[in-house]
Amino acid sequence: MRIPLHRIAGQFYNRPLLLTPQAADTISNVLLSRIGDGGAQLGGRGGGGEDTAQTSTTLFPAELGGDGTMTVHTPQASRFYGEVPLSEDGSRRPLPYRRTAEGVAIITLVGEWVNRGGYVGASSGVISYEGFKYQLEMVGADARTKAVLLDMESPGGEAVGAFEAAAAVRRLALTKPVWALVNGLAASAAYAIASAATRIVSMPTGISGSIGVVLAHFDYSKMLENEGIKPTFIHAGANKVDANPYQALPAAVRDKLQAEVNTFYDLFVETVAAGRQGLTATAIRGTEAGTFMGAEALELGLIDALGTFESVLGEMSSNSPAAGRTTQGSTATMTPAQTAVAVAALATAGGAPAAASQTPARSAKAEPGFSWDEVVAEVNATLPKASTNRMGTDAGEQEPASTTAQAEAFSWDEVVAEVNATVGAAR
Repeated sequence: MRIPLHRIAGQFYNRPLLLTPQAADTISNVLLSRIGDGGAQLGGRGGGGEDTAQTSTTLFPAELGGDGTMTVHTPQASRFYGEVPLSEDGSRRPLPYRRTAEGVAIITLVGEWVNRGGYVGASSGVISYEGFKYQLEMVGADARTKAVLLDMESPGGEAVGAFEAAAAVRRLALTKPVWALVNGLAASAAYAIASAATRIVSMPTGISGSIGVVLAHFDYSKMLENEGIKPTFIHAGANKVDANPYQALPAAVRDKLQAEVNTFYDLFVETVAAGRQGLTATAIRGTEAGTFMGAEALELGLIDALGTFESVLGEMSSNSPAAGRTTQGSTATMTPAQTAVAVAALATAGGAPAAASQTPARSAKAEPGFSWDEVVAEVNATLPKASTNRMGTDAGEQEPASTTAQAEAFSWDEVVAEVNATVGAAR
């Protein structure tokens, strides 16, 4: 599939974007390097390959087997888990997601976001809010789907449509649990969407955040002047040619563009605050559009836990998580007593740590079968710092609710310290 150059440029320049700086820089460099050749390499006006709403290209056609079974290929999605289900309305058409035998629907979201287009896991690396909302609609109506996993690796994309897509996730989360996995990257627009999920889990090296807005404007007036070219605009309406790239950007027009960016930024902050109920608008703005790796994102409250695709899918499959909004660390799968036993087993696997500053190997497995990442996530899920009592000395004691609305997460050292303090009772 070739995407027309003029359409890419039209979506990129003078438009508010929810993109990481690196992604914006890459796209800009690619566009600038192609400006001189008429866009033939990207399917521009001289290159053909128009992708319109009136035409549809099947990139991965379904294959009908001799026994009547159908194999469906979905681009970019993990092919190792689940199968593409077929509609049960009599049409037997493939549904736009994968589903496991346990009823977990997997929606893979890889690439940059645009507002419109039939891009559902497109091989071009472009995904659309329009297509994503259709996926949510289909999965919401699927009686066999009990939970939804958003498998995300995206630097963001177009600002228009992002918050409406997040609202669609929030609506679905009221009826079915929706977990977002930062499977590499969930930044800017992608994070806006993830923030609406019931729970966010990041791989330890996953990148989250970039809560900000950028708008790029290019001024070619000096370049044209050097070439002896002077453009003339004949127009009606004082604002018709505002922010055109052939004239210097007037201060008044710049102020208007800044106001537009600020409006989108306000909407971004409101969207994240609505989804991440433990984060205030002040805290969100305080990130200053930065990006944060796993542990730091957890500390800031941008995510709920660390994990992997496999661990998240396993937990969703075995525990049937409840729908509805949750705050950081509010979803737990072990009781405090089980948490204490699991952590104690980990602490003694290969030798208990002598002090809180010594963290056991994360690869060790506890007797109940939990990894270090899972144990620490559970400690933070069941025993927030703000609780009046952390790990009770009675292994069967239920922990009281947090005394404050915003709980902090335990660090690795604190978890080990709690284990050292209570390991005798846990055993």
